[in-house]
Amino acid sequence: MIKVVEWGTGEMGQGLLKFILDRPRDIELAGCIVTNPAKDGKTVGELLGRPCDVVMSTDFEKVLAEAKPDVVCINTQSNLHEVTGQVHPAIRSGADVICIAEKISYPWASDPDWAETVDAMAKEQGVSVLGTGINPGFMLDALIVMWSSVCLRIDSIKATRVNDLSPFGPTVMKGQGVGTTVQEFEAGVADGSIVGHIGFPESIMLIARALKWEIDEIVETREPIVTSVERSTPHVHVAPGDVAGCRHIGKGYSKGELKIELIHPQQIHPHLEGQDTGDYIEIHGDPDVNMANKPEIPGGKGTYASTGNYIPLMKDAPAGMLTVVDMPLPRFLTPSV
Repeated sequence: MIKVVEWGTGEMGQGLLKFILDRPRDIELAGCIVTNPAKDGKTVGELLGRPCDVVMSTDFEKVLAEAKPDVVCINTQSNLHEVTGQVHPAIRSGADVICIAEKISYPWASDPDWAETVDAMAKEQGVSVLGTGINPGFMLDALIVMWSSVCLRIDSIKATRVNDLSPFGPTVMKGQGVGTTVQEFEAGVADGSIVGHIGFPESIMLIARALKWEIDEIVETREPIVTSVERSTPHVHVAPGDVAGCRHIGKGYSKGELKIELIHPQQIHPHLEGQDTGDYIEIHGDPDVNMANKPEIPGGKGTYASTGNYIPLMKDAPAGMLTVVDMPLPRFLTPSV
């Protein structure tokens, strides 16, 4: 039985909680840490509408000390500085850590000092820290690496993930520039308020690490996806001529040669413009690889499924700051209810 503490109970956290509760013979929910004071003192059962008497708490030190977890799963925010105060105490508790923050999938890409500090802390405690999720963590990096295993030669890689932003809330809409004018979008990209996808440098460097390629330059571009029809979700309305999403591209170069190109157009209701969603991988070499998956793998479900399915693999992982390319091949953990 693997004892798990869940940290964060938003959409991703709730999905993972359900995953855990569906596997009572393999995983025990030993504690639940919340960042929203309104949830403090309530039970997981009240949150999910199903039997579970584990009490949610904002007192993370108490939860970690009393639960003595084998694994802490962190489902909160995206950036390294936002999760430091969660990752560090989880490591100090003596638990392995799985975190869905996009930047932790390959933290050396944005903050090598952060990565080395966590690596040293984890090795001192004899635990592992892993960043995972649908993207980064699988679709535009780990899956590409897996496909590379059938190649004799690889010249370059191009991969595209076309997805629908409609299910997401206002925070995502703002970060993608949905509902802005073209001028507002360009200003938002310039001042950093419109970020598009978080994780292209991480995915590019994950692939490069696996293939032992030297990437010396990463270039990112963000372009507005302008709608010709009216589009709406419960959180945003987009008039014709305004921005329905962001086409974000990341390119990794080696000595001036384009080696890895990742393309991620995200918009609300792409079908209104005749656009299908899907995930596509092209590996140019010997032999060529052309993978197409339609429609897209849902980002939310893919992320908390990935997190849950890695839980049984953590106990045998080496100590330190790890990536998905350092781990065994993940696989589906069958529910035991």
